[in-house]
Amino acid sequence: MGEEFKRLDRELVYKGTVVDFYKDTVQTPAGHIVKWDFIGHRGAAAVVPVREDGKLLMVRQYRNALDRYTLEIPAGGLNDEGTEPTKLAAARELEEETGYRSEDLELLLTLRTTVAFCNEKIDIYLATNLTRSQQNLDEDEFIHVEAYELKELISMILEGVIEDSKTIAAILAYKEKYLSV
Repeated sequence: MGEEFKRLDRELVYKGTVVDFYKDTVQTPAGHIVKWDFIGHRGAAAVVPVREDGKLLMVRQYRNALDRYTLEIPAGGLNDEGTEPTKLAAARELEEETGYRSEDLELLLTLRTTVAFCNEKIDIYLATNLTRSQQNLDEDEFIHVEAYELKELISMILEGVIEDSKTIAAILAYKEKYLSV
């Protein structure tokens, strides 16, 4: 391609608890100087928990950005430094949010949620051979665990009931990788 963009400056505008907001100054290949928004995220991990009966465990929780409850796969951010191995974070979130554990976590896919302005990266794992443990929610979490057949979840995606991108990508990747003929 030969086209080069050059970041000249990155100014921290706001430091948040989940994301940091920056104003970038970038030089385009044509030499123009432009200002772009950038949101820095420390990363996250998610998990597709599959019970022995084939049902997938999902979490229903309130999402402030949408001002409603959503149905999603369990997920959460990495430690404050963003250095935590995603497999450990996925195992932790599985237990905290669903009350199940698994020693069998396999990387299913990695996705970037919004590449136009954010660097958020989510590693999504498949968890099998689940064993009961205990749900351990944060004080601001109110999560209901529900089990669904894969076909029910696919229908909910196609009907627009499930809109969360990580959940959609994870469910479709699981179907394609493990259940396609």
